Amino acid sequence: MIKKTKIIATLGPASSSLSVILKMCQLGVNVFRLNFSHGTHAIHKQNIDFIRQAEQKVGHPIGILADLQGPKFRVGLFEKDKVTLKTRQKFTLDLNTETPGDNTRVAFPHREVYPHVKKGSKLLLDDGKIELRVEHATKTAIHTTVSVSGKLSSHKGVNLPEDTIPGSALTEKDLKDLAFILKQDVDFIALSFVQTQDDIIALKKHVKDKAKIVAKIEKPQAITNFAHILKETDAIMVARGDLGVEFPPEKVPALQKHIVKECRAQGIPVIVATQMLESMVESPTPTRA
Repeated sequence: MIKKTKIIATLGPASSSLSVILKMCQLGVNVFRLNFSHGTHAIHKQNIDFIRQAEQKVGHPIGILADLQGPKFRVGLFEKDKVTLKTRQKFTLDLNTETPGDNTRVAFPHREVYPHVKKGSKLLLDDGKIELRVEHATKTAIHTTVSVSGKLSSHKGVNLPEDTIPGSALTEKDLKDLAFILKQDVDFIALSFVQTQDDIIALKKHVKDKAKIVAKIEKPQAITNFAHILKETDAIMVARGDLGVEFPPEKVPALQKHIVKECRAQGIPVIVATQMLESMVESPTPTRA
């Protein structure tokens, strides 16, 4: 029987062994995803070798997808590691990385963001658990009011769904990872936080014909520019996790259906990525699954 839908599995510490990878192949995994947000080059190289050994044992092709981290924005350190932000209180993000944060401010060491943040824009922290509204921004500080309260700890991510931040989707880390990836036996390279087709074109200049490119759709700007992105990429990934942060969760199913329909119409492979194993343990916020 021909399996029309393929299975992609992300490797982590619990699955980074030849025996586990072989078992996953036997159970139906078609492609392994290597997440370059985590792990060292040595660990990824070992996993690539394990996958190719398992491929020989099962006797059919197994794909490898290297997923670049992309430009992830994060807050800095808090003095007590965690603070509680209350609704309607003031909270500031600034460039002061020398002073640990408290419940009034924290470092946000991404200078390129500040000029493009507009008054009234929404900032989402820690996968959307906390929401801030921008009062005003300068070249060194973003002054906000808390609109959705919660506990915030060091190094949590920041999403800016209503602001376009110019610049390449390829960071310095991505370029170093890419130099390593292109020396390996990898089939696909996924680009995170794509905003326009120019991001794909920039990656193509490095990759050439050494691998196929997967554009991850996880930002509002990518939805706006989707038709142009589709013309440049080899495949699409619907990144439901970040889409569900950048958009209200109830909009994600419709967006997913639209993306899948367009890809199928044009014969472009499309991946639906979601939080298959995460459940609501403490948080009232549902997963995108």
